[in-house]
Amino acid sequence: MPLPDTMFCAQQIHIPPELPDILKQFTKAAIRTQPADVLQWSAGYFSALSRGDPLPVKDRIEMPMATQKTDTGLTQGLLKVLHKQCSHKEYVELADLEQKWKNLCLPIEKFKVLLQLDPCENKIEWIKFLALGCSMLGGSLNTAMKHLCEILTSDPEGGPARIPFEIFSYVYRYLSGLDKEIPASDTESYLSSLKDKVDSRKNGMVGLSDFFTLKKKI
Repeated sequence: MPLPDTMFCAQQIHIPPELPDILKQFTKAAIRTQPADVLQWSAGYFSALSRGDPLPVKDRIEMPMATQKTDTGLTQGLLKVLHKQCSHKEYVELADLEQKWKNLCLPIEKFKVLLQLDPCENKIEWIKFLALGCSMLGGSLNTAMKHLCEILTSDPEGGPARIPFEIFSYVYRYLSGLDKEIPASDTESYLSSLKDKVDSRKNGMVGLSDFFTLKKKI
């Protein structure tokens, strides 16, 4: 038996008052983030929104890097999104991190390659994962630390990108320790001289201008 035609009028259709703003913010977020797979990213966006978690949204549109081979490659902006989502925990579960990675439409192969740099079991210290991501972005220790400072800093964009020396030195030791070609004595000598420079300023902060002369590869 065919269903009867149903007539609706405007008075019968209820539109939640918050819907227009939700859709407006979603559209702005999609434009800024430029996800490679809109459906995959949208699922992660609304899932995070429903839980009140940080959203997988870039601060601004990123121009494609000249060396970037695919539109789904890791970028500083995407690492910064992951940092907003994960930095509230000292350690993150790999399963949760992998899902956030997928929600940003990043290839899972790159995630696995990154973890192979320092294999772990079920969880990883977040600052170490961020450091590995920064090293994947740049071909040198200098470039990796530059990305790290720009992601972690509270300074305005284009500023000195300062971060605490304790964080800088921890990550620097970690990344340089993964490169067997960098003697530990060189690492400690550099950090010692940098600490003297930081102590003279009495603010405990390291900025981009402090390490532009680094040449070692990571």
